[in-house]
Amino acid sequence: MFTDYVKIIVKAGNGGDGAVSFRREKYVAAGGPDGGDGGKGGNVYMEVDQDKNTLIDFRYQKKFKAENGKNGEGANKYGRSGEDLVIKVPRGTIVKDAETGKILADLSELGQKELILSGGRGGKGNSHFATSTRQAPRFSQEGEKGEEKELVLELKLLADVGLLGFPNVGKSTLLSVVTDATPKIADYHFTTLEPNLGVVKSEYGDSFVIADIPGIIEGASQGVGLGIQFLRHIERTRLLLHVIDVSGSEGRNPVEDFNIINEELKKYSEKLSKRKQIIVANKIDSMQDEKLYKDLEKMAKEKGLEIYKISAVTGKGVKELMTRVSEVLKTLPKEDLIEIDNKKKIYTLQDEEEISVKKENEVYIVSGTAVEKLMRTINLADNESLHYFHRRLNEMGINQRLKELGIHDGDYVQISDYELEWED
Repeated sequence: MFTDYVKIIVKAGNGGDGAVSFRREKYVAAGGPDGGDGGKGGNVYMEVDQDKNTLIDFRYQKKFKAENGKNGEGANKYGRSGEDLVIKVPRGTIVKDAETGKILADLSELGQKELILSGGRGGKGNSHFATSTRQAPRFSQEGEKGEEKELVLELKLLADVGLLGFPNVGKSTLLSVVTDATPKIADYHFTTLEPNLGVVKSEYGDSFVIADIPGIIEGASQGVGLGIQFLRHIERTRLLLHVIDVSGSEGRNPVEDFNIINEELKKYSEKLSKRKQIIVANKIDSMQDEKLYKDLEKMAKEKGLEIYKISAVTGKGVKELMTRVSEVLKTLPKEDLIEIDNKKKIYTLQDEEEISVKKENEVYIVSGTAVEKLMRTINLADNESLHYFHRRLNEMGINQRLKELGIHDGDYVQISDYELEWED
């Protein structure tokens, strides 16, 4: 089964907690704090695996998690960092944020490896909080949580040329003639249910990769049939060969077929609709009405498109077509066809948001990454830890903002999951 679209949940490892510990040696009186830091959580990477050609493995495993960092220990022993997780994907995989739809990585090169999620930082041990006036801190810092995201993986074939057209117009036959690919071929609709790739033989010029995209029908851009699944693969190609049946054997009108397919391309992607096309008038060996071809040729000239008459079955005109395709490809740059969101580093730990201080239902609510991280370092049962906490609230300007909102003794302040009573 060819699987080219999956959703998965990925989580980086949590950071280990810092330790609260004091030196306990036989001949050392009043040993100082020696709590070690927690280890960093494991990152999540995605790497191209040349032996994979489908996303089918992800149909059975939907959740992936990197290892957590280990907690710190006494004697200034740091916790071990969590093992990174490397997820292997086939070449041509696009990684998207399922929530925003933004493209985060384009894994299109052999051996390519990209950071997808960063693990949480390890918490600091109590040795970091010792000062001249606070010599025995009884608190440490919790490790940060690793990021967790729902991701969309899309596999887009990496081909230079895409064969485009209605079902049963001869695309698979043409692919089998010009490459060593062996697609299933028969004289009925929707023979091709999976995209096929082949390398065009060098006898036609420089070799290139060509993809037989399963037949597209009217409404494909809205998901009719298997439309969107197959339109996705055309996005990678630099040149489209629009194969059209001009035999008249099925009562189809070649000009109408051309317009319908191109309208579907436009509805799916404006950029894709402007991709260079060459019209391939196929099945000339069984042409019943030459007027069908003449009308198609007239339309091609009006639109400034090249048109080639061929018979994929007999091979007539195929060499001339492939030679021309090889020439055209040399004029088309290999550009990145996928726009990656590079405005910020992919999945780094979130920047600390601005601290919010507000009053709701007689309760003062303080929120923000920085103050929530501070809260995790506090031991509410330890006076020194509480003094440190109040000093940091002052330095962050939170106390002043609470006073501006009119806080009084006995009022309650909510920070994270804690509700504290205010004392001025």
